[in-house]
Amino acid sequence: MTDMMNFHDVPREDQPMAMTRPVPAAAPAPTAGRHEAIGSVVEVTGGGARARVIGRRLRELAADADPSIAMSGQVGSQVKLESGGRWLVANVRTLRVTDEEGDVVVADIDFLGEGDQDPATGRIVNFKRGITGYPVPGDRVFPVSGSDLKQMFSADERPHIEIGTVYPTKDVRGSLYIDALLGKHFALLGSTGTGKSTSAALIMHRICDMAPEGHIVMIDPHGEYSAAFKGHGELFNVDNLAMPYWLMNFEEHCEVIITSTGADRQRDSDILAKCLLLARSKNRAAEGITKLTVDSPIPYTLSDLTTAITNEMGLLNKATDTAPYMRLKTKIDELKADPRYSFMFSGMLVADSMGAFISKIFRLPAKGKPISIVDVSGVPSDIVSVVVAVLSRLVFDYAIWSRNELQRPVLLVCEEAHRYVPADKTSSGQAVRKILERIAKEGRKYGVSLGLITQRPSDLAEGVLSQCGTIIAMRLNNDRDQAFVKSAMPEGARGFLDVIPALRNRECIVCGEGVSIPIRVAFDDLERDRRPASSDPAFSELWKQSGDEETMVARVVKRWRAQGR
Repeated sequence: MTDMMNFHDVPREDQPMAMTRPVPAAAPAPTAGRHEAIGSVVEVTGGGARARVIGRRLRELAADADPSIAMSGQVGSQVKLESGGRWLVANVRTLRVTDEEGDVVVADIDFLGEGDQDPATGRIVNFKRGITGYPVPGDRVFPVSGSDLKQMFSADERPHIEIGTVYPTKDVRGSLYIDALLGKHFALLGSTGTGKSTSAALIMHRICDMAPEGHIVMIDPHGEYSAAFKGHGELFNVDNLAMPYWLMNFEEHCEVIITSTGADRQRDSDILAKCLLLARSKNRAAEGITKLTVDSPIPYTLSDLTTAITNEMGLLNKATDTAPYMRLKTKIDELKADPRYSFMFSGMLVADSMGAFISKIFRLPAKGKPISIVDVSGVPSDIVSVVVAVLSRLVFDYAIWSRNELQRPVLLVCEEAHRYVPADKTSSGQAVRKILERIAKEGRKYGVSLGLITQRPSDLAEGVLSQCGTIIAMRLNNDRDQAFVKSAMPEGARGFLDVIPALRNRECIVCGEGVSIPIRVAFDDLERDRRPASSDPAFSELWKQSGDEETMVARVVKRWRAQGR
């Protein structure tokens, strides 16, 4: 009796063990060929199937010198099913033994795609994602070969970038389709220490190399990426950002200027709205604008705003009503006087520089440097969310108001995205949360792409991650994060998702629109001068060194007090 015939003597899972009949020992077989069947289908569902696999054949494959053959049939790898002259490709999700000898294994598999059979070699050709027909119980299961994997994972004619090597092969390249990746947003997720920053830099460099006239704005909260893009992009920080305060809309003004809460906050908002409109209307640029609002990006001077507040306060009958006006004036005076805010609230920023600022930040034209790295590590913590909100909203508003022009799509990349779109709706920074949620939901209609990078996906606002058409998941150590990512994945490739905790550093699972089928990829090494400054300190080496501590501390204290680099 052959191995294939033995399957029919094995009980189904729902039968009690006491009812099982002994499984005849497998007959000795000649040296196993790579292309022999390893099992057969016993059950089919809408998204996958269950197969009985010969344990001996799995062990023989595992001993093969070719890594792609050796892995075939293991959890997270692929197998192919012969069905009606076609090959159906599936991913192995689980394996379990059903007999004491370990020779009969039940495998749960998820369908990935299908291709034609090459009449000469029997290999997969013309592979496509999704299936048009289902297998039937009894259809045979085979291992995939290296040539099969090349056909499945090789990029087609669509524009793409290569980011690494597909597991378990050593020569099949993993690619991301640029238009699908950016057109429907993407997320890069991974715990601290998994190589997330280097991988993000690799993807951005590949995009920049492919599209030297692109338009990318990257929010860098830790100052990591300036080292990676020196010479390849434009670098901005508090020393040269020069972002005019009058670009803020009313909601962003409120976050910066209003300090009160409860009923007082509403009263302060009403006063600020009236005075802000008066200040904006004094600018010549506002002349002839019939629909001037508090949100219109019209330049105004802070002195005009305080004058309007003072004039409104002078109309009051009782001195006890002046508290809201004094709160607003005090905060504005504080912003003008504090040198930490000079990159935004300097008196030098009252000129109408909106066009120049947008051209500078959005790389219009790019001149071979398509990425802007906006380092917000030096921005005071109380307004950093407002700075990110203004930049994000400018990207979105520019896309809306330029629809009649030749389209210039913009990619906005947010590192530490859970800071700006938190799951906690009561946290501060509601302006940035609202605009990023809107970009996630509507951005692709206007040519705005969103790239989210985070180590805590479970702390992201519900729904934002699910708007990302492509998810690049590196190792996640937290159970909650793993569950959150699995629920947001755009594909049902559960076998891939289950290996997320077992990924090595700089290895990822890619699912969604940006790839032909879900893949596991080992990222390429990045040249040293293109890596971000995010490496961990080597305690064992640094704690052996000594000397020059006194002058070093003096230099640090000087920079600390001067609030500068």
